[in-house]
This record gives sequence, structure tokens and C-alpha cells, in this order.
Amino acid sequence: MNVRKLINLKEQGRRITAITAYDYSFATIAESANIDIILVGDSGAMVMFGYENTTPATMEEMLLMTKAVSRGAKKPLLVADMPFMSYHVSIEESIRNAGKFVKDSGMHAVKLEGDRDIAKTIRAITKTGIPVMAHIGLKPQTAKSWDGYKLQGTTYSSAKKLIEDAQELESAGAFCIVLEMVTKEISKLITENLSIPTIGIGSGQYCDGQILVLHDMLNLYDAIKPRFVKQYADLKTETLNALTNYKEDVVSGKFPDDTHSQSIDSSELIKLKKYFVKVNHAEI
Repeated sequence: MNVRKLINLKEQGRRITAITAYDYSFATIAESANIDIILVGDSGAMVMFGYENTTPATMEEMLLMTKAVSRGAKKPLLVADMPFMSYHVSIEESIRNAGKFVKDSGMHAVKLEGDRDIAKTIRAITKTGIPVMAHIGLKPQTAKSWDGYKLQGTTYSSAKKLIEDAQELESAGAFCIVLEMVTKEISKLITENLSIPTIGIGSGQYCDGQILVLHDMLNLYDAIKPRFVKQYADLKTETLNALTNYKEDVVSGKFPDDTHSQSIDSSELIKLKKYFVKVNHAEI
């Protein structure tokens, strides 16, 4: 997958699939499932590192996760979430940090949260040859400090701003826009009026594609349970059951048994026993 192919999918009317991943193992599984986009989201700050929200994520932590994902997946479009304050200080620092994800981590693109105010930054990064995915609507990196985790685009003025922001970010060079927790009607308007794909999360069925946090859809992380998440498996319960059964087997002596053990050749064992008999007698 690449940017051109992704835009072609919108033109063909084929829905785009995206998922987050933060490590090698899940990246290989996502690739095997032929997922179009893997986003190494700053949600990893929560599900992998235990932070309360995404804001504390650092460049070092994001680089650690992106390197692991790029070793596990080659076919999907790999996108790195740029963490809070990694693209806010200056254009130069924004370009430098974006470059680290591509040059050092094997990512194909980066994602920035923000409205039209970050258009200048997106334009500068794309000019270096690094594709940029935009992100509007609910912006988790700063949501807690402002309006909280609320549905976006519920009034005329907020909806108008979202539409204008999306158009401005497309003009700045974004190849794709994530719409998070935007009303489905406004997501539809934005999607129909852009030539680049929209990827929805909690924004209804009219976006060109969808993305979910992997740990949400698998119930591996349940500190927060967004209403818009569809749970496709309950790996938390399955893993808990497996670990409980494992402990019971070890404590009771059921595991390991002969099936899970290796044996030395009987002739070698006889020689070894004779050796120890000789050594013990010598010591006596």
C-alpha cells in the first residue's frame, strides 16, 4: 500500500481498513489480515505504557513502537502518530521529528492532530517528501484540557469549522484525514467534498474507511470503553483463563508432563549415572 493506491481506493469506492498496532507480533497479524493501514498510534501511551491519556507519549516511546511495527509489517501503509509537542515548537523541529519516523523507524507517513492552524506544518513536512495524515474532530492529545471527550460537529458553527478545516488541510497536502467522533452527517459532507480519503473512528458509516484501536476491539484494554467500538473478540477473558489454567497445572504438577519434556539417550544416561557413582565413592 502507498499513498497513491490509497487515494485510488477512494476513487474506486472500496472501503479502507485501518487498525492500530504497537509491536512486532500484532503487526505481523495485521499484515496477514491484509489491513490497508497500520497506525502506530499514540494510544500506545495508554495501552502499552499505562498512561492515563495520550498526552505524555514521548518521541522515544513512539520510536520504540514504530521500529517494532515496521519489522513486523511491510505491505500495509505504516503511519506514525507524532506525539504531543513533537510538532508544535517550530517547523524545523516538526520536520526533524517526522524524519526520524521515516528514516529511523521505517514508517511511510506521519499523522498530526489539529485544525487549520497546523496547515503550515503539514505543508512543510510534505514538501520534504514525507506524506502526512491529518486528524480533526476529537483531538485526544488536548481534549482533556478543553472540551473533554465529546462528539464533534453537533452545531452549525462547529460543523462549518470542521468542513473548512478539512478543506484547508487537504489544500496543505494531507493525503488522508482521520475524523474522530464527528457526527455521521458532517462526516458524510466532508467525505463527499474531499478528493482524499477520510478514515472514521466513531464518526459513522459514510467515511471512506474505518480505524479502531486494536486493544479496544479485542478487549485487551478496558479502562476506557468508547461507545463506538465494536468488540470482535474477548482476548482479555481468554488470556485470563489461559493464565489461570496454567497456574493450576503448574501448582498441581500436571504441567509439564512427558509430552512437554525432553529425554537424554538411555545409554548416555547410564554412563552419566556410573560417573556420579564413581565420583561419590571417590569423595567418600
